[in-house]
Amino acid sequence: MSLSISRLVYALYERHLKDQILRGEAVRHVAIIQDGNRRYAQQKGLSKVVGHSLGAKTSEMVSEWCLELGIKHLTLYAFSTENFKRDEAEKRYLFDLIKDKFAELGRSKKIHDNKVRVRAIGRLEMLPKDLQEEIRRTETSTRSYDNLYLNVALAYGGQRELIDAARALAQEVRAGIIRAEDVCEELIARHLYPQDGTSVPKVDLIIRTGGDIRTSNFLPWQANGNECAAYFCAPYWPEFRKIDFLRAIRVAQARRSGQQA
Repeated sequence: MSLSISRLVYALYERHLKDQILRGEAVRHVAIIQDGNRRYAQQKGLSKVVGHSLGAKTSEMVSEWCLELGIKHLTLYAFSTENFKRDEAEKRYLFDLIKDKFAELGRSKKIHDNKVRVRAIGRLEMLPKDLQEEIRRTETSTRSYDNLYLNVALAYGGQRELIDAARALAQEVRAGIIRAEDVCEELIARHLYPQDGTSVPKVDLIIRTGGDIRTSNFLPWQANGNECAAYFCAPYWPEFRKIDFLRAIRVAQARRSGQQA
């Protein structure tokens, strides 16, 4: 099959999937474990930092795909608490890359035109001060938007999120702000990250790239108890395509309707 025919077939299949999705039940919250940047770079004979840069470009494209499909929340697992174990040079590069991306988001005409609210979730105090400051600037400049919530999980660990929520609730009980018997699912959810009154909602779909079949302590509260679908795929994050994303959305829709994707 020639390259031009292959591209035509791909475009037609992509359009078919998109049309199916737009006719189906809306998927409101997609969470993605962006795995495989380093392995992709190694496979291609590139440095790890190039792999991370290419992965960042994929993240930008996925945000655009969410806008096309009317998805309300996109949560990206960018840096876990476990990632602090990586070597200092790689961490410094990652922090600088993330800082640059937040700065770009804060200046982006597309972000402002599409009313995208950008937020970071996690133990942000563990991050370098310059990155924390850039995050705050971007969060402030997009705070009034609500068309799409772009949640970036940084210094994030799911168990740590639950511990932090439990401690915050315990402090409020001790201070007499709430009673122990007032604690319920809704109240716990309000004390999860980012604890600003608009916590990350329940997840409809978790996608993991890179071939591993595990969720790695990602959004355990938000992804459980609401029939969240999981989609594990082989492509490394830098090679993740729109067609892969659309297939994942179809899996979530099929799970809800009880059909086979």
